[in-house]
Amino acid sequence: MRLAYLFACSLCFAITIVAQPPHLEKHGTTTQLIVDGKPFLILGAEIHNSSSSSLDYMKPIWPRLAQIPLNTVLTPLSWELIEPAEGKYDFTLVDGLIQQARQERLHIVFLWLASWKNGMSSYAPLWVKSDTRRFPRVIEGSGEKVEILSTLGAPTMNADAKAFAALMRHIRDIGSNDHTVLMMQVENEVGVLGDTRDRSPAANKAFEATVPAQLTGYLREHRESLFPELRELWNENGSKTSGTWQEIFGTSTRADEIFMAWNYGRYVNHIAAAGKAEYPLPMYVNTWLAREDATPGEYPSGGPQPRVIDIWKAAGSAIDIYSPDIYQPNFEEWSKWYSRAGNPLFIPEAAGGATGAANVFYAIGQHEAIGFSPFGIDSWRDTQNELGKSYEALMQLEPIIAAHQGRGEVTGFLLDKAHSSVSTVMNGYLVTISLDEIFGSEAMKGFGLIIATGPHEFIGAGKGFRVKFEPRSPGPPHAGIGYVEEGKFSDGKWVPRRRLNGDENDQGHYWRFSPQQINIEKTVVYRFE
Repeated sequence: MRLAYLFACSLCFAITIVAQPPHLEKHGTTTQLIVDGKPFLILGAEIHNSSSSSLDYMKPIWPRLAQIPLNTVLTPLSWELIEPAEGKYDFTLVDGLIQQARQERLHIVFLWLASWKNGMSSYAPLWVKSDTRRFPRVIEGSGEKVEILSTLGAPTMNADAKAFAALMRHIRDIGSNDHTVLMMQVENEVGVLGDTRDRSPAANKAFEATVPAQLTGYLREHRESLFPELRELWNENGSKTSGTWQEIFGTSTRADEIFMAWNYGRYVNHIAAAGKAEYPLPMYVNTWLAREDATPGEYPSGGPQPRVIDIWKAAGSAIDIYSPDIYQPNFEEWSKWYSRAGNPLFIPEAAGGATGAANVFYAIGQHEAIGFSPFGIDSWRDTQNELGKSYEALMQLEPIIAAHQGRGEVTGFLLDKAHSSVSTVMNGYLVTISLDEIFGSEAMKGFGLIIATGPHEFIGAGKGFRVKFEPRSPGPPHAGIGYVEEGKFSDGKWVPRRRLNGDENDQGHYWRFSPQQINIEKTVVYRFE
């Protein structure tokens, strides 16, 4: 009787684990996305903004995406199609997209295009856009209303939240057992375009009022961990904890941006919290990144740029991830800025092709990203399928990467002529990774990741680089390469092919990866007198 009871309890526990929705878990220094009890890397891509508005249009696209291969598709959903008339919901599109994804064994991250998309409000329902009295607009310096819903409109925020909650409730009801839907993006690249802030009467009144104690209290409590640029601005203005926005943050456009960040953060956190109350999937916001010489309004002012993420955090805690849409060349810097202060790195928009194929290795290997997703995949022109080759290798490595994250046992890198080598210490060895000069002009670029899988064992993947090992722990002073194998992982098990010694490892001097194709290789290093 007792054995039967214990078995039943164990079964219930197992069912509970499986049924738990996708969620984030902290492991060591990293945060992982957990799906069906296992860490999951989003190796995905985003379709164009309006593609998913038609199931017929999408039907032939899904098989093409699965063949790349992807494991996740970032798929927009617009408020106007979910709630075409106030209080009347139509989830036909949601159901169809989930069913189409399931047929190809793909996951979905839904993008909630509601109050804002790329700063503007073109995806809001007509009944919202046409009623500017009830749902107020941003007014800019010209005095004209623009098609940007104001963050100061409580009826707008509540209507958006009500629709999003209904959507999350529906996703829970139809898909909480198979977990096709992994995460939700709340709004899209929010912020005021065309001016540094909203200048409507309600916004002007709020800007001239006292900064909320919730924000100043957060600044005081988190002073040491604030983004350096925000902390410096606050210090320059006397580190005040009471006063108007300009008294605390100064009279430059930075005060306008911080004011808008607070209001967007408050609004979007409210939407996310309403959705989580129905079905608590991880939720993120994405960011249209500012050029170094740009002023607020040239990019969406108030969006979660690195320097104002702390303002967003002070406004609420329902947002799990602040994500960069990285199209700019300094990919490494942006990745670093968005993987600080416990923020998991998820890149929902980026360049694809050969650039994306390299950057995904760096993001996952160096910054333990939970996912990567180039934009516009349904009009894909990557004829060499460079991205797919990277994804194929990373899918094999996924369980190995997950097992070694958060312990200093994974490193990723991007190499070129201007930045031709990197070094790190792993498992008692100084590991120096550099462009492989023996290949000449072929090796103009290199990328990949290395995982320390045992005391003297390493797994690597990528192309166009070489690796040298030097002891950095007690023992014999010299290191040599015992052997190198190329191979693959099948069901998590290593399947070796060629043994790459002699010419292939420069007579034992370097572990080498050809610039011609992405390889997965394993090496064993030894020490000697």
